[in-house]
Amino acid sequence: MAVVLIYRALGLGDFLTGVPAYRALRRAFPEHRIVLAAPAAFAPLAALTGAIDEVVDTPPLGPAPEGAEIAVNLHGRGPESTERLRASNPGRLIAFDEDTWRDDEHEVQRWCRLLSGHGIPADPDDLGLDPPDVALSAAPGATVIHPGAASAARRWPAERWAQVARTLDDVVITGSPEERSSLIPGRPLDTDLSTLAATVAHARLVLCGDTGVAHLATAFGTPSIVLFGPTPPRHWGPPGDRPQHRVLWAGRRGDPHGATVDPGLLEVTVDQVLHVLRDHPAANLELRG
Repeated sequence: MAVVLIYRALGLGDFLTGVPAYRALRRAFPEHRIVLAAPAAFAPLAALTGAIDEVVDTPPLGPAPEGAEIAVNLHGRGPESTERLRASNPGRLIAFDEDTWRDDEHEVQRWCRLLSGHGIPADPDDLGLDPPDVALSAAPGATVIHPGAASAARRWPAERWAQVARTLDDVVITGSPEERSSLIPGRPLDTDLSTLAATVAHARLVLCGDTGVAHLATAFGTPSIVLFGPTPPRHWGPPGDRPQHRVLWAGRRGDPHGATVDPGLLEVTVDQVLHVLRDHPAANLELRG
């Protein structure tokens, strides 16, 4: 069977912002086998897209599986990722180059534009996933706080999360032991990706930084409040026409991979977060204190 290879060997948020593109490729090539080159941990979520037949475990900028009829670079502008795909000898390569790449563009829109430019219509609103069918470690309806992020630049201080958590009932703290903090009151939850996804899907509200969990909340339609620091929400935030998702950003840019918390993220205050909580159109929360 002919293969369409999608190269997206990045993190959770990257995987989820690619969902509309995966589905566009599925519609365009219904008789092909759609293979995603990405970390193996994403396989359970890939199944929820209805677009991916197989996930081939691939580290960032790792070698691409060979022999695809069509290879699609959803990794970046290149040149390294594009060269990885060229080395796999595809029959056709779909990728950006320096002339077609745009820096000031939402990540979802970017990949839909790439495909549309190659005659493959893609709908950037096609982000939704059905919840995974797994047992929950936390009761449905909890408020999820996810304080972690891949880089320190995007981690709001734990003591501020703690102040927010103390105003809420039934709080679950998600993430690895390294991401969670004993400062934050609530039930700690160390889960695999499927259970984390189910927890977010059935949560009352999600509070987090600019990280993959924010994109899970978008995928499942779970109300969310997302704190942005070095990266503008217009590049990585939830769709602006979905009022259940709210963002806070001080308007300053920085290095999203920095080793210390971004100054712009520090400008987001606890009072601002509590104000959004009280005014949230979907969460309907009554805060303590």
